[in-house]
Amino acid sequence: MKKTFVLTMMLFSILAFSQSKSGAKQFWENLQKQCGKSFEGTVTEGAENDTFRNKKLLMHVRNCNENTIRIPFFVGEDKSRTWVLTYKNDRIQLKHDHRLEDGSEDKVTQYGGTTSNSGSPTLQFFPADQQTTDLIPYAAVNVWWITLDHTSFTYNLRRIGSDRLFTVNFDLTKAVATPAAPWGWKD
Repeated sequence: MKKTFVLTMMLFSILAFSQSKSGAKQFWENLQKQCGKSFEGTVTEGAENDTFRNKKLLMHVRNCNENTIRIPFFVGEDKSRTWVLTYKNDRIQLKHDHRLEDGSEDKVTQYGGTTSNSGSPTLQFFPADQQTTDLIPYAAVNVWWITLDHTSFTYNLRRIGSDRLFTVNFDLTKAVATPAAPWGWKD
């Protein structure tokens, strides 16, 4: 009887553990909860002369489906940037979609990386991928990461081997008015 109980509990533990959601899946589901909302941000790390510091920073979790989330990131009147997150095979990919004012692709666009593991529900790391290395050789040592909890979303960039560090923090407790479409999008 005791052996049966122990074996039953072990089997239950294995089944319960195998059915829990991965860090990537939890992160993804938490980010999807922000879909349709916009938030203002502030630079918390970066060079003192960073041109982002004196501009209004706005992110809009504008477009969400099962496997893709698009987040336009406005810097003042510049509506050229969109973070594109894709969920596939328990990994998340981050790409930077840069557009010109007429909506066409910038010559430096679609760079980023894919997580090397499922990460955690509140943190995902994106080391530069080969496409990024080919497009922007000095960015081969870039690592981006996003943190997400109930109160904030932070976008971070670190260039390994240098002093380059950039962080912008968005307050998720204070949604702001939805902005117009970014360059290259139609409402």
